[in-house]
Amino acid sequence: MTFLVFGSTGQVALELQRCGGVTALSRAVVDLTDLAAVRAAIRAHAPRAVINAAAYTAVDRAEEEETLAHAVNAEAPGAMAETCAAQGIPFVHVSTDYVFDGSGETAWRETDETSPLGAYGRTKLAGENAVRAAGGRHAILRTAWVFSAHGGNFVKTMLRLSDTRDTLNVVADQWGCPTPADDIARALVTMAEAMAAGHAGGTYHFAGAPPINWAGFAREIFDRAGRTMLVYDIPTTDYPTPARRPANSRLDCAAIERDFGVQRPDWRAGLDRVLSELAEGVTG
Repeated sequence: MTFLVFGSTGQVALELQRCGGVTALSRAVVDLTDLAAVRAAIRAHAPRAVINAAAYTAVDRAEEEETLAHAVNAEAPGAMAETCAAQGIPFVHVSTDYVFDGSGETAWRETDETSPLGAYGRTKLAGENAVRAAGGRHAILRTAWVFSAHGGNFVKTMLRLSDTRDTLNVVADQWGCPTPADDIARALVTMAEAMAAGHAGGTYHFAGAPPINWAGFAREIFDRAGRTMLVYDIPTTDYPTPARRPANSRLDCAAIERDFGVQRPDWRAGLDRVLSELAEGVTG
């Protein structure tokens, strides 16, 4: 066994399993709120590296369940990182663009000041800090706008809505970088392999290119899926949600290419792959 993966049914965790050479631990096997079980799993498997692809990702619900979100997104990664540090095992952790406040129009760099807008971002930032504080060799990978043929995501939501509608209102003042989950999985494996060979790690950004807003992304989905849908641009204020979303989720990905040779993917190619999978009935 090469790598131990926390998470088994999420978008990135599923793609990691497709990469092979991993043992993925589901919530039924290891409850992330049971820190003793988390630590015991790492010691029992003694992997070359640990990848944490598990998280509490219900952004709006986190506003009411921040204690639970903190347990999963901060306390559990902290326990993983501490155990890995004690065992001399490299640790790779997935984080998010939500650690930033989304101001401006410039792509966020790893060294930019963090300032989360809501509970989800706060708990993910706390997780990053816990991983760093553990003192072991680690890498934190921030990503954004994840999509795949599995689970719940924007691509699948748009396709589902197009089954019963011919027009949609979609937010156009939030910009970001859609990122295929399979590309994230390959980036994580590359990082884990490098760290198992002695790479020092650090904090990195990885997201698709080019940047686009949600309305533009929706149009691209419908065009590539061959579906007729009229998309109307609306401001965020016309689509209120319990949790505030960053208006600017663009990520600068130069560092990961420099240090690991991982190039940012063209999300349009990933979208074509996902649409093909969905057409073939791959809908986990």
